[in-house]
Amino acid sequence: MVEGPLVIIGGHEDKTGDRVILREVARRLGGGKLVVATVASHEPEGYFDSYRQGFEGLGVGELVELYVEDRAESQDEARLALFDGAAGVFFSGGDQLRLSSQIGDTPIERRIRDLHARGGVIAGTSAGASVMSETMLVKGPSAESYRIGEVHMAPGLGLLPNVIIDQHFAERGRFGRLLGAVAHNPRLMGLGIDENTAVVVEQGGLQVIGDGAVYVVDGEEATHTNISEGRAEDALSMFDVRLHVLSQDDRFNLDRRRPERAGFLGASASIDPQ
Repeated sequence: MVEGPLVIIGGHEDKTGDRVILREVARRLGGGKLVVATVASHEPEGYFDSYRQGFEGLGVGELVELYVEDRAESQDEARLALFDGAAGVFFSGGDQLRLSSQIGDTPIERRIRDLHARGGVIAGTSAGASVMSETMLVKGPSAESYRIGEVHMAPGLGLLPNVIIDQHFAERGRFGRLLGAVAHNPRLMGLGIDENTAVVVEQGGLQVIGDGAVYVVDGEEATHTNISEGRAEDALSMFDVRLHVLSQDDRFNLDRRRPERAGFLGASASIDPQ
């Protein structure tokens, strides 16, 4: 079995115009059923309706909403049944820590992993993007240089290993906090995704779609950082960090940690029958 694609969105994706990102999600579903998980929101009213309207006319089959008030509901058979026959899952925005804490290591997460392993599409926007990584960026100041101790991280769902994701990236000035996260975890590549921009991850690589840019911060060959010796609230110092800036159709090889020009978008999702 081949794992399905991940569609990781920086937030505020277009739902009324060309809908490039939603159109790509729909194409990969191949007319199948989509579970819209609004779990990240403390007040989910309106989220599902906005996506029902956003996907209208794009060829998606049935849309159903998944929400849990608390972790105990992740055991509920009626909620688990929402995944029956699904071709994909779409995580909406909100609070990524709420998302991971409510469904992490539950039957719902196992259903999502099973679907992904069978070729299903897993998409997420804003908080739903951050939760894709193994180590998840939870919070930190924006629009300023990173100061030691200001970033908070937690375990994510781990659908995309060896990467840490930030979203609303250029719009909220989050470059400093992503650098801080990479300084704490230099084996991880930082992935900063602008609004109305997404990466499609499959076959060991990612490709950019949408209006904005994607920033890849690679600290693997960094020669110096003050992250452990510096005092709390000292500005971060870090040498020899590699930065790649990608836009529409650019590709990045995650295994080689190198950008590429060749596109690979084209395959539709292929779901093995249960």
